[in-house]
Amino acid sequence: MPLQPAYSYRSDPAVPDFADDHPILVFDGECIFCSGWVNFVLRHDRQGRYRFITAQSPLGQALYRHYGLDSRDYETNMLIADGIVHLKSEGSLRLAAGLAFPWKLAGILRLIPKSIRDPLYEWIARNRYRIAGRRNTCFVPSPEHRARFLA
Repeated sequence: MPLQPAYSYRSDPAVPDFADDHPILVFDGECIFCSGWVNFVLRHDRQGRYRFITAQSPLGQALYRHYGLDSRDYETNMLIADGIVHLKSEGSLRLAAGLAFPWKLAGILRLIPKSIRDPLYEWIARNRYRIAGRRNTCFVPSPEHRARFLA
């Protein structure tokens, strides 16, 4: 994926406007594994920093296309922070590093080269439905967390 400048999606007419004043996780809302990650973040994000978008939503699909990713096969979560997209292990580790102690210590795993981290991430992503299953419908947040979901 070619490096995009920060906030490049703002000038893409195919990407609807959205609030990007918080880091945003775009995730596969049908994947039980991915939804479990979102629930984990919701439990441990004591400051309420992160916002969420399902990849199946019109905004999620537009962001996938904007970054040159397959908008039907969501084999990576996307963390958008300060207008910059982080994919695969980088996005997950950056997100974990933004959580409270002890989860923020996961950021130290970024010292492991991506060439080692990403193949493991990719294997899990390819097998995520086999590992955890798939929902028949997209993830629906609880009423107390609904405001943290953008689309």
